[in-house]
Amino acid sequence: MFALARDIARVAILAVLLAGFVRTFLVQAIRIPSRSMEPTLWIGDHILVNRFVYGPSRFEWEREWLPVRRVREGDVVVFRSPREPTQDFVKRCVATQGQSVRIRAKALWVDGVEVDETSYALHIDPRIYPDSPFLEEAYRYRDHFGPTTVPAHHFFALGDQRDISDDSRFWGAVPNRNLRGRLLLIYGTRGSPRSLLSRVLHWVR
Repeated sequence: MFALARDIARVAILAVLLAGFVRTFLVQAIRIPSRSMEPTLWIGDHILVNRFVYGPSRFEWEREWLPVRRVREGDVVVFRSPREPTQDFVKRCVATQGQSVRIRAKALWVDGVEVDETSYALHIDPRIYPDSPFLEEAYRYRDHFGPTTVPAHHFFALGDQRDISDDSRFWGAVPNRNLRGRLLLIYGTRGSPRSLLSRVLHWVR
């Protein structure tokens, strides 16, 4: 009886340690609290984040043999807010170090080429604010920004719901050290059964 209890205790301790390791180093569960990433992510979506993919690697062979890499354009990433380090943001990386970013009349340009964002970006406000120095930056930078070059070891992040997102247009590029991971999948959502069925275990690209 004592041996059985000891084995059960060992299994329970191992399970707790394994769960802690997975949550700390591999994946993390997060619930989406805002509309800034619609239509990609909805309020109430529950997502899993790959925390390993942007892990530090000292040698080139590590990047070749391990499933780690640098952040790329198009990645939906979780990172610590540059203004409030205790707060996590979920946004889309649209440019990385050395790239030029410009927004004109809501259209995104990277390195002088207009980016086709029709599959994910959303603009719900038909108005386009003028690019005027007399207009508050909160309005002007929403629809007109840059050009600016992303500094080394930084990335430029935008919310897919461009008209309401608080992102790099207003607080600049994000240091790579703030990265916490890349969105892996939506494993559930708070909503109607119909929306649940369409989004459970939904992989995000």
